[in-house]
Amino acid sequence: MVLSVDSLCSSMEAMEEEVVIIGAGISGLATALGLHRKGIRSVILESSESLRASGFAITLWTNAWKALDALGIADSLRRAHLRLQRIVAKSPASGGITAQISFSAQEKRGEFEGRCLRRKLLLEALAKELPPGTIRYSSKVVGIEEDGYLKLLHLADGSILKTKVLLGCDGVNSVVSKWLGLSKPSFSGRSAIRGFTEFPQGHGFKHEFLQYSGEGYRLGFLTSDEKSIYWFFTWTPTDQDRDAEDNASKMKQLILSKMHKSNLPVKIIEVVEKTEMSGLVCSPLRYRWPSDLLTGNISKGNVSVAGDAFHPMTPDLGQGGCSALEDAIVLARSLGGALLEARLCKTEEEEYEIIKKSLEKYAKERRWRSFDLVASSYLVGYVLQNDGAVISFLRDKCLSGILARALFKKAEFDCGEI
Repeated sequence: MVLSVDSLCSSMEAMEEEVVIIGAGISGLATALGLHRKGIRSVILESSESLRASGFAITLWTNAWKALDALGIADSLRRAHLRLQRIVAKSPASGGITAQISFSAQEKRGEFEGRCLRRKLLLEALAKELPPGTIRYSSKVVGIEEDGYLKLLHLADGSILKTKVLLGCDGVNSVVSKWLGLSKPSFSGRSAIRGFTEFPQGHGFKHEFLQYSGEGYRLGFLTSDEKSIYWFFTWTPTDQDRDAEDNASKMKQLILSKMHKSNLPVKIIEVVEKTEMSGLVCSPLRYRWPSDLLTGNISKGNVSVAGDAFHPMTPDLGQGGCSALEDAIVLARSLGGALLEARLCKTEEEEYEIIKKSLEKYAKERRWRSFDLVASSYLVGYVLQNDGAVISFLRDKCLSGILARALFKKAEFDCGEI
């Protein structure tokens, strides 16, 4: 970016912050809270006017609950959401069970916990613990520049902010990941429709994760509480499906037509039928090439990324939000201690080097874990949704159980304490 004389003059008057986080999503709020627990103040710049809860709900597995325990907000969220008891995988073609795994049966490997959370409640729980004024809404960053050992942030309203540390938690279209030189997330070829259905009198479903995989789609249902169910539908859209992606009514009809064609149970079909049009959202599934996570810049100097800005992945292992919480704990632990040490430095250069090393440590710790999750999620999604004869046969006979156990394996990870 080329600055005018007026812009250069304005930069001299820019307010300086110790840590600026771009994005008030899961990773941004959790990172700010982790730093707060370490005694570090941060500022979150959020482009929207309020907290955004797109997607309605999110499934959090054991690794995410360990992170929420570390942040000190897990218990309140547990009380508001049911604990899932098992995974049941079925074939949409035959209706037969292809895998059934009780979560309690996994406890010989350690306690396993899975709950489907309302995304809004998770974001509110994180934001509630932050000091007043931490989140600055309607603050869109449009440019990033070097300013000595600081970063200079240009906002859409013309204001300018300086910071000693810049953390990008700004999603798949991250301005910070672009500045770092990370590749643009790729389209997986699949899209997802997500819905949230309310049953005022209760839904009567078991506390489980029920999924149908095959015939070119994947359909899942998770009970959030006794009166609400979160569901998702992933498929490879054709040219004829493009119109449906921007039209809630057509989205709903697309799903129902495939469900009727597969002769799914009436009770299952009714969950989609009862979903309000405002309770539907469609989005392409994108991911970052795993190789880019191994060779790209996760951090550079006093800048780094977390969450979807770092490792966007397909949702097939349910680890997107979970890994974002892991990022937050590791980042707050590494950076928080470094900033406390840096405050004792006599020069800006010494301070900068300590910050730089802490972010490099974070990047090193998270690189392989992120590579594993992105690659595994893509592979699992490919197998579960594939309608080829050979893969369909193997999936129904043995692969569904293997893939379900992969979910347990990835969820065993412990990011540690702050």
